[in-house]
Amino acid sequence: MLSRCGHWNAIKRKCTARSISHSRNVLSSSNDGGNGLQIEHTTPPSSARVVVCGGGVMGASVAYHLAKLGWGNETVLVEQSRVGGGTTWHSSGLIGVFKPSLSQVKLTQSSIEMYRDLESKGLNTGWKQSGSLNLARTRDRMTIFRRMKSQSVSWDIDCELLSPEQCKQYCPMINVDDIYGGLWIPGDGVADPYETCLSIISEAQKYGVKVIENCKVKKVNETNGSVSSVETDLGKIDCEYFINCAGFWARGVGQLSEPFVKVPLHAVEHYYLHTKPIPGLDPSTPVIRDQDGYIYIRENNGRFLAGGFEPVAKPAFEDASSRERNLPEDWDHFHILLEQLLHRVPTLGGAVLDRLCNGPEAFSPDCKWIVGEAPEIRKYLVAAGMKTVGVSAAGGVGLATAEIIVNGETSFDMYELEVSRFLGLHNNRKFLRDRVKEVPGMHYGLIYPFHEFHTGRNLRMSPVYPKLREAGAVFGQVMGYERPTWFEPKYAESGESYDWSGKGNSIPYRIGYTNTFGKPPWFDFVAEEYAACRETVGISDYSSFTKIDLWSKGDEVVKALQFVCSNDVDVPVGSIIHTGMQNKYGGYENDCSLARISENHYMMIAPTIQQTRCKVWLQKHLPSTVAMSDVTSMFTSLCIMGPFTRTLLSEHTDTDLSPKNFPFFTFKMLDIGLANGIRTFNLTHTGELGYVLYIPNEFALHVYSRLLETGEKYGMKHAGYYATRALRVEKFYAFWGQDLDTRTTPLECGRVWRVKFDKGVDFIGRDALLKQRDEGVKRMYVQLLLEDHDLETDLWPWGGEPIYRNGKYVGMCTTTGYGFTFKKQVCLGFVENYNQSGDKQRVTNEYIISGDYEVDIAGIRYNAKVNLHSPNLPTKFPDVEREAYQATRDKNEESLVVTAIR
Repeated sequence: MLSRCGHWNAIKRKCTARSISHSRNVLSSSNDGGNGLQIEHTTPPSSARVVVCGGGVMGASVAYHLAKLGWGNETVLVEQSRVGGGTTWHSSGLIGVFKPSLSQVKLTQSSIEMYRDLESKGLNTGWKQSGSLNLARTRDRMTIFRRMKSQSVSWDIDCELLSPEQCKQYCPMINVDDIYGGLWIPGDGVADPYETCLSIISEAQKYGVKVIENCKVKKVNETNGSVSSVETDLGKIDCEYFINCAGFWARGVGQLSEPFVKVPLHAVEHYYLHTKPIPGLDPSTPVIRDQDGYIYIRENNGRFLAGGFEPVAKPAFEDASSRERNLPEDWDHFHILLEQLLHRVPTLGGAVLDRLCNGPEAFSPDCKWIVGEAPEIRKYLVAAGMKTVGVSAAGGVGLATAEIIVNGETSFDMYELEVSRFLGLHNNRKFLRDRVKEVPGMHYGLIYPFHEFHTGRNLRMSPVYPKLREAGAVFGQVMGYERPTWFEPKYAESGESYDWSGKGNSIPYRIGYTNTFGKPPWFDFVAEEYAACRETVGISDYSSFTKIDLWSKGDEVVKALQFVCSNDVDVPVGSIIHTGMQNKYGGYENDCSLARISENHYMMIAPTIQQTRCKVWLQKHLPSTVAMSDVTSMFTSLCIMGPFTRTLLSEHTDTDLSPKNFPFFTFKMLDIGLANGIRTFNLTHTGELGYVLYIPNEFALHVYSRLLETGEKYGMKHAGYYATRALRVEKFYAFWGQDLDTRTTPLECGRVWRVKFDKGVDFIGRDALLKQRDEGVKRMYVQLLLEDHDLETDLWPWGGEPIYRNGKYVGMCTTTGYGFTFKKQVCLGFVENYNQSGDKQRVTNEYIISGDYEVDIAGIRYNAKVNLHSPNLPTKFPDVEREAYQATRDKNEESLVVTAIR
């Protein structure tokens, strides 16, 4: 019997301790059960169009969907052992449709559709729609559930909020004494990953897929930057595509090519508790998730299967060479989960333990799946890092991967999951080992807005980082870069010791936090920084922004950028333009600024998170005659903004900074202080007056110190990311990765005036945008100001809130923030127009402005005023240049606003 007493030695003695690989049927070359699976191929063919590496549920799904799209006879799946024998055999099989983003929700919904389809054909997947009961021990967890319930209308998920008493009715065996309520999701369920894997592979074989067991990949070869062949220990396979579906081995497989393909994954020990059969256990028992206790429990063929995600995980494979599929038990490490399981389900204490399974599960450094084409080698795709829920992801990710290969595109928008979101530092094994201790806990953790990791820090720092820290900076991290989020004066005055190694007793850095869904603790600090940027001078570190130089001997770079960019880049030397880089749908692959340094030399500034991704896009479309250099780490970027910036900067340079000589949206090379060669942009990315200085690193401290010294008399303050973000939200700026993505067009988000259809050169996405211009858009980017929201007592909008027009759901908020000038909450998002059948109709300006709007925050609707244009915000120091610039729709081009821009 299991006991609450905590006598772990007694528990261990009562555990049969058998490895799961001995307690389940392992796939053999003979017919296996009802799946009809026969593995007949013992040697790989000499050539194939696609080689899939990995015989788990993910690799099986990719092969299956390739076969369904007509590539079955041209696909080979290789598995180093037996199919279904990796992490697939010990997975919990939970399928929860709620995920952190809409793209992951759609992928999971696609998986469920696939399992239902297979079951309808008589193939066993173990799919059971048991529903899931999610419990809240805290008020904040209940707030998350209310937000999920509110958001469910946007994501088409059926769910219901429950009281503690109702939770008990859904599952009488649970203890509800300490919970505030729950969330019931009837569409959730469970599947058997092992049986699913066998069924999918058997179907794939019927379509012609060749499956080779006991075949280990030794090397992936490329020719001219594209996959050309795969070497295995059973022979070489010439191929066009290689798909890395190797689970927790995926990072190692990525290192079998030259250049290495980065697949940032690290395995942790992951535990599953299995009991003996329990008499009378209802097979329809729902999945119980007690996330505040880090645990889940489900019914499994008359038994309990239970596990969880401990807050501090235990990395697996200390020596990096072991590749065992099962790991020794560690009851001392598991006890935190066992205690919570016994507390939540007291009847578990009377169950007979069968085994404690400890298997390696791989997690990415940001707790997201890893999919898409590798940046390093064309036609090398990855589908890995599914963090124990591979069965949830397999159907959708398998379909999307197959679509990319066969059609060159997918119906799913997966930019946030693409492997190109990583840098080389993310694949560093020591970094991964540090980070992965923290990542699994996020799976069930209480994640507040603007979550920051505490591990893997102090990696990328600008030369002024120590000075910013001395000024009281509280740091966030983006793409490994330490970026001030806000500044707290008490830290500037503390004089605390500083241990750069991070091994001593002093704190090596201060990490940003919010820890609430209401008014955040940093509000007052950010308000002061915002005010300085608007009315005096603010200085902000922009060093993390992606910076890329592009040049050529002749005008090849101009022609190439004209093709890649939707705006006209053939502007006078010294000019700066904002432009999108559209895909063939007209969606944003990149949103950037381009400064023309000389006739055939441009500097591109792009979002921080685009550092790898935008280079991949450019590499695909630029000719070899155009050179590209990532100069992100060569320059320290300081932005000074506010009405006194021109006067301040004039004290440090001999250059005439008057609007006539140095107008808005232009670039000059300046001497500042004693330093030279400083690329200076007359813009701020926030709509305020000011400059961004791109300073060679060796001059950074000098320039920073001079600006700070002079800035005292102007009331200069440091401004962190939260303050500059507030400026942008209030002025209606769109954010790439939140508002702008690969399916959002300039016409939808208010930027048609940045698209130059008549520049005399065809560009990517032009046809799609012209078609959309003619037909009209079916969604439009708007700004909503909440009218009756109480700053102090109400929950804040943090993104993802549903938008209602005349009481009817019409869209979702994408970016939100407090408007310090408006003194209101500001929500940016997209509004659609649905007819009675639920079909999208054309959206016009008249449709937008004629409605009454509400925004739903955790079940409470707040009245909202809608804006179509960038607002002119009052200031003590109005300026013609500042007010002339609009982030969204040009008011003089109303005829074009049927489509939109930023």
